[in-house]
Amino acid sequence: MKVNSVEVAKASIKMATSDRTEEKMLQELFKEKNILTAAVDIGGNLNNSISKIMERALVASKRMGIIKDCHIHDGAVVGAAREAILQVSAKANGLNLGGKIGIARCDEHISVCIFASIGLLHLNEVVIGLGHRSIPIDK
Repeated sequence: MKVNSVEVAKASIKMATSDRTEEKMLQELFKEKNILTAAVDIGGNLNNSISKIMERALVASKRMGIIKDCHIHDGAVVGAAREAILQVSAKANGLNLGGKIGIARCDEHISVCIFASIGLLHLNEVVIGLGHRSIPIDK
């Protein structure tokens, strides 16, 4: 079965919305479909955390073997993370958020999803952002 960009995006969303107990099970499930995944927690003021969010996505991607340590792969992850941040920032600009980054890759498709809760006094808003990039298939 050929995995397309939609399936990879769905995998990153599932990783971002999973809790810690589901995470390992999902990784194994996706691995059977040849989709590599990772997830990492994020939190803090969005404006002050943008570079940290991109860095965490990059480190998690390398740690889990989703990408190689090269500038093409680094750029793809950072670009997809930045796209997801831009979508989230429309609701979270200047506010605190807490949530998770989900990353998924199969062949040339890589997707980064941010799923977070935005805290504002006793009111909570939920936000999601998704970015996709294409990178060369590893030989």
